[in-house]
Amino acid sequence: MPRGNFRAFNLDEALDRALKVFWERGYEGSSLTVLTKALGISRPSLYAAYGNKEELFQKVLDRYEVGPMMFRTNALQESTAQAVAERLLYGTIDNITNEGNPKGCLFVQAALSCGEESEDIRQELNLRRASTEKVLVKRFEEAIDEGDLPSHTNPECLARYVTTVQHGLSVQATGGSTREELLEVVNMAMRAWPK
Repeated sequence: MPRGNFRAFNLDEALDRALKVFWERGYEGSSLTVLTKALGISRPSLYAAYGNKEELFQKVLDRYEVGPMMFRTNALQESTAQAVAERLLYGTIDNITNEGNPKGCLFVQAALSCGEESEDIRQELNLRRASTEKVLVKRFEEAIDEGDLPSHTNPECLARYVTTVQHGLSVQATGGSTREELLEVVNMAMRAWPK
């Protein structure tokens, strides 16, 4: 077996374990000691494979977006604006109540637990959450142009409404709300959809 830079661990599997640690504990609650133990590697191996803790977190966020959060991208493919919002909100519930996942949303939980010393991380999380709102604004503008939404609809306000409900679901799930309770919230939110 070759010596030197040979890695005795699977980078993707270790990244999945890091994702779970950050999702459960937030950025600041995930110490290097906790991370290296969860990944089953030494600090030098972590640095060699992923860089520092912040760089590892960035890789985890990227993985989260193309893994557990992929429902967000899929929701945008729906044929109507209302179906986009419904799929996004119901997909959020599926994600945050999945028994195989920690409760809540990594983007929301990690941002809420960041202190002043992690302001760069909080800003990154804010940008990633805001990206959902931006794509919804664009999608809702298209829906207005196509006559799918009433012409008087404010696409920015509607996108903010949907993402606020989405983030609130995450906070409620973390606090112990059941899937059924969260579904009731989405059902009520969708009754306010522009007609």
